[in-house]
Amino acid sequence: VALKRMLNFNVPPVKNSTGEPVWKVLIYDRFGQDIISPLLSVKELRDMGITLHLLLHSDRDAIPDVPAVYFVMPTEENIDRMCQDLRNQLYESYYLNFISAISRSKLEDIANAAIGANAVTQVAKVFDQYLNFITLEDDMFVLCNQNKELVSYRAINRPDITDTEMETIMDTIVDSLFCFFVTLGAIPIIRCSRGTAAEMVAVKLDKKLRENLRDARNSLFTGDTLGAGQFSFQRPLLVLVDRNIDLATPLHHTWTYQALVHDVLDFHLNRVNLEESTGIESSPAGARPKKKNKKSYDLTASDKFWQKHKGSPFPEVAESVQQELESYRAQEDEVKRLKSIMGIEGEDEGAISMLSDNTAKLTSAVSSLPELLEKKRLIDLHTNVATAVLEHIKSRKLDVYFEYEEKIMSKSTLDKSLLDMISDPDAGTPEDKMRLFLIYYISSAQAPSEIDLEQYKKALMDAGCNLAPLSYIKQWK
Repeated sequence: VALKRMLNFNVPPVKNSTGEPVWKVLIYDRFGQDIISPLLSVKELRDMGITLHLLLHSDRDAIPDVPAVYFVMPTEENIDRMCQDLRNQLYESYYLNFISAISRSKLEDIANAAIGANAVTQVAKVFDQYLNFITLEDDMFVLCNQNKELVSYRAINRPDITDTEMETIMDTIVDSLFCFFVTLGAIPIIRCSRGTAAEMVAVKLDKKLRENLRDARNSLFTGDTLGAGQFSFQRPLLVLVDRNIDLATPLHHTWTYQALVHDVLDFHLNRVNLEESTGIESSPAGARPKKKNKKSYDLTASDKFWQKHKGSPFPEVAESVQQELESYRAQEDEVKRLKSIMGIEGEDEGAISMLSDNTAKLTSAVSSLPELLEKKRLIDLHTNVATAVLEHIKSRKLDVYFEYEEKIMSKSTLDKSLLDMISDPDAGTPEDKMRLFLIYYISSAQAPSEIDLEQYKKALMDAGCNLAPLSYIKQWK
């Protein structure tokens, strides 16, 4: 809703206006692109009047009679480039939207450039959008994608981190959370564990919210924001937890569809990239190896199959794909059958009545064609994705890993020794083995004795593992 409002020149879109939308250009940076792409498809953008969407730092031609909507982070180089656009008189008018709040000094830089370029009248609106977070689903968002190693677990727990770097990381996290609550139009009750990084984030966020509420005239939580009238008693609870509390879970091999796609395939911002295997056929000797086709699929909220099965265990998903395929084939055969009946010979009464009856049926079959094609597209998509996942499961025995780790984490008895799992050359990559052993190490009540540990280390080394993670976890424990 916030994005659509922004693309409509910061006016809420009118539902039933029959007029054409205003044609406009959308200019974004990588951050803006990441925020928009999981939420709005190219078609939806076009419906809202966006004819072109371009990256800020690409070579752009002047389009003098079109308004431009900018959606960028307020960084130095972005501001410089915007000032350059003003000087070059690229567009008819400029709607500048910043993903998070722009500082006073940078705003003055833009003002100076506008005066210098004689373009003050063309800068139509300047808005802080407070949209510095990426929404992947109705109930899930992430803080960043571009420089995500900057706010990762590793960044916060590096032994050589300086105080200023830590401040920067905390500010980045707080800024994104603050943006989220501004967009939500609600002030949270914050809870966190003491003495951890979570507490630092909580204190900073609390301070930022209070400062904003103190200035009643300019508060982001009152007035005509999206969630106006939110000083109700229903305040959301924000629980901040430090990853150190539960370090085994992110290492755990998974068994549900969505988690497997995320674990074994290249899956970012709801898009999965697959390399298609070219099949078994051998190329003639001396020929160039065939290039693998790359395919990418969007797994979005509009994908009914994904919504229904992303949380299901993988075998169920495979079954459901099969069922969908069968029901699709039945519908397709029905259309073919009706077509053959349409070539009826003989003009007797019975045939005529049968014809009109079948015409009605065929009409309904034709009208359901777009639905059928969409169904076919989803079946193909999930067949390909599920096949790719299955290849990984088979080649790495991920089902065995999953069950074994479940047992370790739930402290039940193990049917097979850990050493056998690690030394089995057919089961998994070195990384899989390392993950398994780390989970065992983190979950065990007392650490294994030095002698045992040496044995495990040797097995891991033989399997080609890098032992650095183990020494980190050992120290951490």
